[in-house]
Parts: sequence; structure tokens; C-alpha cells
Amino acid sequence: MIIRKLFKFENAHIVRGCSTQRCRASIHGHSYKVEVLLESDFLDNGQMVYDFGLMKQGMKELIDSFDHAIALWDGDDAEYISDMKRNSNRWVQIPVSPSAEQFSRLIFVMIDKLHWFTQMVNGEKMVRLFSIIVHETDTGYAQCFRQDAYSEKMGLIDLEKIIFSDEIREGWGDPELWERIKRGETFINPTTV
Repeated sequence: MIIRKLFKFENAHIVRGCSTQRCRASIHGHSYKVEVLLESDFLDNGQMVYDFGLMKQGMKELIDSFDHAIALWDGDDAEYISDMKRNSNRWVQIPVSPSAEQFSRLIFVMIDKLHWFTQMVNGEKMVRLFSIIVHETDTGYAQCFRQDAYSEKMGLIDLEKIIFSDEIREGWGDPELWERIKRGETFINPTTV
């Protein structure tokens, strides 16, 4: 069975190298919708694949990090990156261009890493991240599956190169969330009882 949780965020970016002049040469924004799809052949103590309330914690915080922020590709012009950081309190520097395709891969890897280190205590069994869908517009989206997220052909995503601004980190319930994920620390879900 597959379950889906929808998240939303507003984000600005430039997508260098794309065919559209407006997109590759001008900062612009989108109202993104992100679908997180989890799957399992089992149900937990509450007869659910995974409690939706649990998805409102670390997963939501990671996705919400992109809200009202600018996504900066670390391969972009150094002066542009510096100017954006100097003029915006909310930014995320990422190791890929912020296209819908790369956003879906990036978010997949981030959520997958968090999910991998989450200890489930409510009878969940074999819950896996099935896919991430990133809607850039009402008519266009990219869907990432595991083979896409970890594809050498598309380029491996180095989590060490994802950098969140101080303001974003300070807004998390745990300002060390991303560092803890990268270190592979265990996260224990609260019981739903």
C-alpha cells in the first residue's frame, strides 16, 4: 500500500543552462507542492502504513526549509551566490541546479536519509520511501524514485554539500537536525498511544 502526504513551499531560484531565457537568466519563484509517498505491505498498531502526524516532524521541517528561501546551486557564479546570501536570510545552497527534477532527487535523498535513521515504535514494518513528486507549477512536475535519487548517470547528491542558512536552522525544533542526519544519529518516533 502507498500513502501520500502533501507539503507546500514558496521558493526562488535560477535554473542555469535551461532552454528558457527567463528561467536561466532571472531570479523567479514557484509555489511548490511536494508529495512524499511511503509504502509498506504491513499496517502499524493504528492500522496505518505510517501515521501522517509523524510526517509533520523532521520530514516537514526539511521540506519547509525551502519555504520563502532562495535555492542556490553551488556551481553557479560565486559573486551571485555571495550576493544572494548577503541579501537574504533564508537560503539553501545545494550541489545541483534547482530544477524540479533535481529538487525531487534532493528531497528524496534528504527524506530517505532521515527515514533510514528513524526508529519506529508504533508497530510499523518495512516502511519505505516510494517516491517524491515535486510540482513546480500546476501543470508540470518531476517524480523521483529510488533509482533516480541514487543514479550515477544523473550525478550523485553529496549531502555534505547541502548548506542551510542560520535563520533556517534556527527555525527547526532542533537546530542540529541536518548535522544529526548527516552523522547518522538515531531519531526515535514518539509513540502514538
